[in-house]
Amino acid sequence: MAEHPTGIPIQLEPLVVRVLAPNPSPFTHTGTQTHIVGRTDVAVIDPGPDDPAHIAALLRAIDSRPVTAIVVTHHHRDHSPATRPLQALTGAPIVGAAPFDLDDAGARADASFDSAYAPDRVMVEGDRIEGNGWTLEAIATPGHTSNHLAFALPETGALFSGDHVMGWSTTIVSPPDGNMTAYMASLEKLMGRDDRVYYPGHGEAIEKPQRLVRGMLGHRKQREGQILRLIRESARSIPAMVERMYAGLDPRLVPAAERSVLAHLYDLQTRGLVIEEGEAWQTTT
Repeated sequence: MAEHPTGIPIQLEPLVVRVLAPNPSPFTHTGTQTHIVGRTDVAVIDPGPDDPAHIAALLRAIDSRPVTAIVVTHHHRDHSPATRPLQALTGAPIVGAAPFDLDDAGARADASFDSAYAPDRVMVEGDRIEGNGWTLEAIATPGHTSNHLAFALPETGALFSGDHVMGWSTTIVSPPDGNMTAYMASLEKLMGRDDRVYYPGHGEAIEKPQRLVRGMLGHRKQREGQILRLIRESARSIPAMVERMYAGLDPRLVPAAERSVLAHLYDLQTRGLVIEEGEAWQTTT
């Protein structure tokens, strides 16, 4: 995405403009992508971090048009904090994912929760917001977070997939708010849809989304099988599994890998395939 620098509006299709925020990291790739939907009036999806340069770039892209809604897919700090300054500047309501306050002492592997996120309207499956020539329909996709939403644009067949499906990497599923069982069910839900293209929160547009989602389901199932094999081979602690599964991993990403393995273990435990014994895990068969 070097040809798409931060702060520069990129027209993805007649109804959709993308603006990249200046917050690259091992967890956000090149940064958070804010999408602006509409021609005469607009919705702003995932306005991103509260960064003055990014807010200024969004205002330039909005170009004095009325903002019908500020839309949020989920409550992570790289997606929702800019709702507040953008609302102060435009008067638009904040809508989308439910607020959530999680008291979790576990290691954080991705952007932390935005505790100040406060939507004016919480959207659930099938809820819609509309503007002149555009509609956004909420699709409940929990897994990455418990309140994650994707948004379909039926006029063009596009889906704004947030962090549930990204264009550069698989998403982090970090318990207890992240849930692998819910994540897999949400992928299956997307497999049953016929969206033409996904515009993710990070990474390039996904032109063949069904193929990617099918691959993501297969990847997670392979990880599950790998975890079961490692437990049977005596790698029964999460650090031991991660060391075997992610050879050569950037040390900054080890906590993310550990949380992902934990999410898989909880899913396997729910299905009666493993049990927890202190800091070790055992298979039940």
